[in-house]
Amino acid sequence: MINKKRWSLKSLNGPSPFELAMMVLSLFSVLLVIILTFSKVDEETRRLLLFIDTSICLLFMSRFFYELFKAPNKKFYLKHHWIDFVASIPAIEALRIARVFQILRVIRLIRSTRTLLLPLLRQSKQTTLAGLLMAMVLILSTASVIILLVEAGAEGANIQTAEQAIWWALVTISTVGYGDYYPVSTVGHIIGAIVIVSGVSFFGVISGYMASVFVAPDSTERSEKELRVERNDAHQELIKSTLEQAIERMEQNQQQMEKNQLQMLSEISSLKQQLNDKK
Repeated sequence: MINKKRWSLKSLNGPSPFELAMMVLSLFSVLLVIILTFSKVDEETRRLLLFIDTSICLLFMSRFFYELFKAPNKKFYLKHHWIDFVASIPAIEALRIARVFQILRVIRLIRSTRTLLLPLLRQSKQTTLAGLLMAMVLILSTASVIILLVEAGAEGANIQTAEQAIWWALVTISTVGYGDYYPVSTVGHIIGAIVIVSGVSFFGVISGYMASVFVAPDSTERSEKELRVERNDAHQELIKSTLEQAIERMEQNQQQMEKNQLQMLSEISSLKQQLNDKK
């Protein structure tokens, strides 16, 4: 029963943590495209949204070429994932709608698997790394956009451009705090406090992740070691059972030989008795 249960857990095949992270980023990028297309925003906010979208496109393209390099059959990969490359091309708004197909493909993978939690738990390191990447992109993007919208019209504000908003978000989430750009409004201070707390939590998770990489063994390595131990135990049990059966057969053969020997001795003694009677 244990082996069957373990086999069923390993046979669960669902989307990888990075596929789920790319799906969330695709949803976010589609939202950016909708805002850029249908909303009237000022020039600096539009530049900031375009910068964020281009950065997400570069992430998509890097993952596409990485998976293409790893794929054993590159023609097959290109045939089934060419839409990922098309959706990763920046600065062409018409092609960005192709990211909807990325989302639909991952949703189809989610629907095809019986559970989503167990595959993520079995790939704990990939899940942590994908979650950190996704959280960093979302926090930086959201914080920079909101702080630019809030501070742009405030009196005495020094965060006026897309570059300044991105720089402030990077400095704040890293808790460095250069102080060259800072919010002046109450809402900006609240946003800054949230970003600082998020940054502390974010780098705390990174520290724990790095510790697990160098200290704790990988879950797949543990499972392989457990599997090897189980195979060795099963092999030893098989050898022990075979030896016991062989010893049992030898004992049976020995008993049969002793029985045959007694029977032969009985017959010999009977023949001797008959010879003596004839004499």
